[in-house]
Amino acid sequence: MSPTGSATTVMGGPGDDQAAILADRLGRRYGDVTAVESVSFSIHPGEFFALLGPNGAGKTTTLHMLTTMVRPTSGTASVFGFDVVREAHAVRRLLGMVFQDPALDDRLTARENLEIHAVLYGIGRKERAGVIERALDWAALTEARDRRVRSFSGGMKRRLELARALTHSPKVLFLDEPTIGLDPQGRRNLWEHIAALREGGMTVLMTTHNLPEAEACDRVAIMDAGRLVAVGTPPELVARFAGGHSDQPPTAALAGRAASGMEAAEPAKPADLEDVFIALTGKQLRDEQATARDRLVSFAKRGGEHTR
Repeated sequence: MSPTGSATTVMGGPGDDQAAILADRLGRRYGDVTAVESVSFSIHPGEFFALLGPNGAGKTTTLHMLTTMVRPTSGTASVFGFDVVREAHAVRRLLGMVFQDPALDDRLTARENLEIHAVLYGIGRKERAGVIERALDWAALTEARDRRVRSFSGGMKRRLELARALTHSPKVLFLDEPTIGLDPQGRRNLWEHIAALREGGMTVLMTTHNLPEAEACDRVAIMDAGRLVAVGTPPELVARFAGGHSDQPPTAALAGRAASGMEAAEPAKPADLEDVFIALTGKQLRDEQATARDRLVSFAKRGGEHTR
């Protein structure tokens, strides 16, 4: 169930027996710069799926193609059977989106932001007030309903964005780095809300470069330099690419050994998705400054061909 209190179904749409999201050799170029190259994967209805990779890996561009915000230059994609290019309007009715950057009007109140969204998605006047009140209650923002959003904390804004994305009862929720900029309490609160949606059977696709977030997902697709390099459950990926353990000692142990001049190897530690990522790409997964490729893609987006 969504915060509106209604089931997440679309009358007349395709059945749930097919993939919720399907990408087939999906790609996007900006002039001579390739942002995403021939990405293929499928997501089952009710699955919590993550695109994991560093900044500039192509995660957000992939998400934007799947949500009809950017037109693919190669390949195809569909959401519950609707093509993201030919049937973009139908796709938009099926999805909710929480962007990486804030997309609220901070001059308006929380209630006004939700009301605008409800009107745009055709929620009738008679049911609109109840839908908005339930969304505010779900996001724990009832008492703040008439405050301007510019006065909200980062966590409050994220909860409002999540509630807004769910107001029209979508079948698929897209989250683009949803916890960026949140303090630990804000992240925990947001994850509690996402966990509730997951338990209710919502299909969720999230981009992240945060390992604990990815490890909490049903399946993970690892992206690097615009390409998909592996897909599987976290345990499957660790067993396949990291052998279930890592030969690299923990950072603290490395520092202590260097300080004491010891040469003996430390015991192996349990492997995780970071070990998988390093094994596949040769790079450590962490927050990084923009690479030269990131800057080229950004430049091409600003000055190159129109994205639609």
